[in-house]
Amino acid sequence: MTLSTRAVTTAVLAAVVAAAASFGVLPLVGVAVALVVLLVIGWPAVVAAPAPGGLRIVVLAAGLGAAVVAWRTQGEPVLRHLPLVVAMSLVLAFLSEMLRRDGRARLVESLSGTVTGAFVAVAAAGWIATTRSTGGTALVVTAATAVAAAAAVSALPAARGWLGALSAVAVAAVAGAGAGALVPDVEPVTGLVAGLVGGLGVGAVRILFERLPGVTGRWAGIAAAVVPVAVGGILVFAVGRVLLG
Repeated sequence: MTLSTRAVTTAVLAAVVAAAASFGVLPLVGVAVALVVLLVIGWPAVVAAPAPGGLRIVVLAAGLGAAVVAWRTQGEPVLRHLPLVVAMSLVLAFLSEMLRRDGRARLVESLSGTVTGAFVAVAAAGWIATTRSTGGTALVVTAATAVAAAAAVSALPAARGWLGALSAVAVAAVAGAGAGALVPDVEPVTGLVAGLVGGLGVGAVRILFERLPGVTGRWAGIAAAVVPVAVGGILVFAVGRVLLG
């Protein structure tokens, strides 16, 4: 899977997030879980994990636990139980390494890959939490649209390196401001900030995976395409808490 194909996949996934948010919280929960599953399947190949089975279990548990917490927690703050999910994910990651029977080769790489995957999976719950906040649905639609626009730009053959990343950020900011002007409950300035943050995520991941040799297969490419969408969830939630209260 090429860089351009992964960028197009990211744009499609972000558009799906925006569409699901417009139908309510439950469809968005389903999309967030789907993002976690796609990440789980391909993440071991992305990080060249020596023990893919344990990694998949930890990342799946972290992502599903975060989605349930964001969906079922009543009252504010919606993510007040998320630190517990993160803490348990770290414990599971260490336990997974302790249970290995292969001599624990590349222990540090395996552990860091598992923890990173778990954090990315947990971040996807930010989309759910944002939707459950005041004015959150409109913000999710706005931010996801901006992420899709940034990913579409980064899919262009010319969008390589730092120049391509900066172009994606600029397009995301403009798309976010435009969507914020059209969507109720979101001001253009809020949309611009949300788009800027989402675009930074897309650009940073693009530069990272340009130099990562492990992202070559189909499922590894899909997992890499999921990363900016999943991470965008928690970033947009932070924007919403600061600007919308």
